[in-house]
Amino acid sequence: MKFNIQDTFNKELPADPITENSRRQVEKACFSYVMPKHTAQPSLIHVSPEMAEELGLSEADIRSEEFLKVFTGNTVLDGTAPYAMCYGGHQFGNWAGQLGDGRAINLMEVEHKGKHWALQLKGAGETPYSRTADGLAVLRSSIREYLCSEAMYHLGVPTTRALSLALSGDKVLRDILYNGNSAYEKGAVVCRVAPSFLRFGNYQIFAAREDTATMGTLVDYTIKHFFPELGAPSKASYVQFFQAVADATLEMLVHWQRVGFVHGVMNTDNLSILGLTIDYGPYGWLEGYDHGWTPNTTDRQHKRYRYGNQPNIGLWNLYQLANAIFPLIGEAAPLEAVLEGFKTKFGQKYRDMMKSKIGLYKADDLDLHLLDDLEENLQLTETDMTLFFRNLANFKKQETNSGAFMEVVGDAFYTPDEVSGEVLEKWKTWFATYQNRLGQEELSDTERKQKMNSVNPKYVLRNYMAQLAIDAADKGDYALIDELFVLLKKPYDEQPEQEKWFAKRPDWARNKVGCSMLSCSS
Repeated sequence: MKFNIQDTFNKELPADPITENSRRQVEKACFSYVMPKHTAQPSLIHVSPEMAEELGLSEADIRSEEFLKVFTGNTVLDGTAPYAMCYGGHQFGNWAGQLGDGRAINLMEVEHKGKHWALQLKGAGETPYSRTADGLAVLRSSIREYLCSEAMYHLGVPTTRALSLALSGDKVLRDILYNGNSAYEKGAVVCRVAPSFLRFGNYQIFAAREDTATMGTLVDYTIKHFFPELGAPSKASYVQFFQAVADATLEMLVHWQRVGFVHGVMNTDNLSILGLTIDYGPYGWLEGYDHGWTPNTTDRQHKRYRYGNQPNIGLWNLYQLANAIFPLIGEAAPLEAVLEGFKTKFGQKYRDMMKSKIGLYKADDLDLHLLDDLEENLQLTETDMTLFFRNLANFKKQETNSGAFMEVVGDAFYTPDEVSGEVLEKWKTWFATYQNRLGQEELSDTERKQKMNSVNPKYVLRNYMAQLAIDAADKGDYALIDELFVLLKKPYDEQPEQEKWFAKRPDWARNKVGCSMLSCSS
C-alpha cells in the first residue's frame, strides 16, 4: 500500500513543542503531535470503493492487513507524523475556549490525480484536546457518520467523505442521552477524508488569545493551499478570503435546506472553512416538514440549531470568524459588506432553490408569495418533506380536478384525515395557484418532472434507516450497512427494487432513541 504523501499542515505551521499526550492548554501552536491508540482486536466492516480509488488504493490494498492496521490506528506509516489540531469555538452561542481534536487524529495528507486529501481517524484515542473524554467513538455514531457523509456527497451536498469503518474490538462507556444511564458499547474507528479539516474555530482560538502572528500564519497557509487564486497575503486578499468562506458556507447551507438535512450542532468549531459539512454528530433528516425541528437533545429547549434557523446560525458564525480575522485587516467595513451580502445572496439563492424544487424557472413577482404559502401549508399537518417534493413532480399542468392533488402527494401526509376543512381548502387554493403558475412554464410535464427529480431526492438517510443498520450491526450483521451505502449512491434514481425505503417514517420510530432525538454523543 503506497500513498503519495504530501504533508503540509504539520510541516508549514507551528507545532506544540510538548510531545507528551496530556490534557493541557496549547498556545502559539496549530497542532500537537499524537499517536493513535492501539486497539484490542480491529476488524474492518466496510470500505468506500470510490474513496479508495480517489486515494489511489487498489482492491488488494483494501484487503491487506496493512490497510486494517493503518486505518484503525494500530500502525503509523513511515514518513508520517500524526497530529491533532488546536482550535476553539462558540458552543450554543457561548465562547468555550480551547476545544481541539478531542477524538480525531490526522494521519497524513496525500495527493492523487491532482487532488489533495487529508486523512483523519475519528475515535482513535485521546489527545491533548480530549478534556475529560476518552477520545474514542462507538459503533453507533461511527455508522451514522460513515453512511451519511458518503450519502451527502452523492446528494451533491459539499461534505467531508469517509474511507472506512472498522470495529476496534474495545468496549466504550457512553451515556447515550446524558441521563445517568451509562452502558458499554462497541468501539469503532472511521477514517474521514477531506481536502482539509480546518474550521472557523482554528482561527478563533488565536484571536481569543490575541496571538495575531500565529493566526496570520494560519490564514496565509489556508490561502496558499486552498484559495491560491487570491494571490499573495495582503489586507485585500484577507477580505477576499472571508468572502470566499462566506460564499462556500452559503452554498452548503442552501443544499442542507434543499434536502432537509439538520446538522444539529452548528457550533463555530463544527463549521468548515471550505464550506464542507463536517462533524456528523446529532444530525437528522426532516421527516415532517418543520422549520422548528432539531434532532439534538441538548438543544431541545432553545432549538438554536433548528432546521429553519440554520441560515441565521451560518451568518452568526461568520460574524465570529470576521471578528477573529479583523486584526489582520484593521477595518470593519469590508467584512461588514461581506456579511450584508450574505443576507441578500442567501435570500436569492434560497428562493431559486425552492422554485427549482417545485419546477418553476421563469421569473414572476408572485413566486415569493407562492413559496411562503407552500411552506406554511406544509406545516399545517405533519407532511413528509422527501415524499411531498418528490411526488409533486407527478402533478399535471392540465389537471381539472381540484382534489386530484391528494392522489399525487397524499402519501406524504402522516395523518391524511387532518387534510380536511380549512386545511384542505388551503391546499386546494395553493394547488390552483401553482397550476396556473405552471402554465407560464414552457416545459412539458415530462421535462419538468425530470428537472424536479434532479433536485428532489427519492432516498435520504432517514434516521430510522440508520438506526436499523446500527441495530443489525450491533448483532454482527453488516448487510444493511452495505445495502444503504449502495442505495444512497444514487439518491435521485428510481431504484424500483428499493421502493421500501421511499416511505414515511414508521410509527415505531417516532419517539425511539436514535430515530427522533440524538445527543452530542451520537
